[in-house]
Amino acid sequence: MHEVIQISTPHYNGLTDITHKVKSIVSASRIKEGLINVYVRGATAAIMIQENWDQSVQNDVISLLKKLIPHGVWEHDQQDGNGDSHLKAGLVGPSETIPVMNGKMGLSTWQNIFLCEFDGPRSNREIVVTLIDSES
Repeated sequence: MHEVIQISTPHYNGLTDITHKVKSIVSASRIKEGLINVYVRGATAAIMIQENWDQSVQNDVISLLKKLIPHGVWEHDQQDGNGDSHLKAGLVGPSETIPVMNGKMGLSTWQNIFLCEFDGPRSNREIVVTLIDSES
C-alpha cells in the first residue's frame, strides 16, 4: 500500500520534519511488522533521517551543504539557476527505508524523518509513503 503526503516548503533550502505525518500513516495501516519507504518525487528535494532535538542539527545540515555545493557556479545554472539544488538532492538521496516493528516505526529516540528542500519555496512537494507488510 502507499499514500502520498503533500507539503509546501517556505525556503530555498530547508528541512521540514514529516515524522508525525508518516507515523499516522503507519498507525492507520495496522501493519505490525514490515518496512516503510519514504520517497520524495522531484529532482531537487531529498529525504533524510536526522536528529530533531533542536534546530541546530538541521541548520548545520543546510550550512554544510551550502559550503560543499554553493549556489550559482554550476553548468546547469545556465538553464534554470538551480544546479546546486540538483547536486544536493542527489547527494542526500530521494528516500529512506525504516523498519516497522510491533506496529511502530523503528526510529530511535532522536531520529526523525525530514523532507529536504533544495529548490523552494514550493507550493507542493509530493512524498510517497510505501508500506510493505512482512506478515502478508
